[in-house]
Amino acid sequence: MGSPPRAAHHRELALGETADLEACSRGIAWVRQALTDWGLLAQGQDALLIAAELLSNAVKHAGGVRRLTLTHRDDLLRVAVTDPSPEPPRLRAHRPDSIGGHGVFLVDRLAQRWGTRPNGRGKTVWATLALPR
Repeated sequence: MGSPPRAAHHRELALGETADLEACSRGIAWVRQALTDWGLLAQGQDALLIAAELLSNAVKHAGGVRRLTLTHRDDLLRVAVTDPSPEPPRLRAHRPDSIGGHGVFLVDRLAQRWGTRPNGRGKTVWATLALPR
C-alpha cells in the first residue's frame, strides 16, 4: 500500500497588468515563499526558474502580468502566468551562443509538460513539474 496522496495546495497572486520588472521580482519572491510554506523549496528550484522565465516573458513580450498561480498536488507542481496578449509563446531553435531568447527553451527542458490556453482576451502559459518525494 502506497503513501496517501498529498492534499492539494493552491495559491494565486493578482498583479493587475503590471508590465515592469518589479512584477517579476515580486512573483519570484511569492513563489519562493509558497514553496517554503509547503516544504518544497529544496525540490522546487526548477519551479523558481520556470516562474522567473514565464514572468519575464509576460513582461517583455505580452504587455504585463495579470496573475501568477501555483498548484501542488501529489508529486506535481504547476506554475501558471496569465497575461493580456493572446499570442502564444513559440519554442524556437535554441542558439546557446545568443544573448537572450532562452526562456521558452528552458521551460521546455525543465518542465514535464507546458502549454498555453486562452484566458479572456489574453492567455495563460503553464508548466508542470514532477517533484521528487
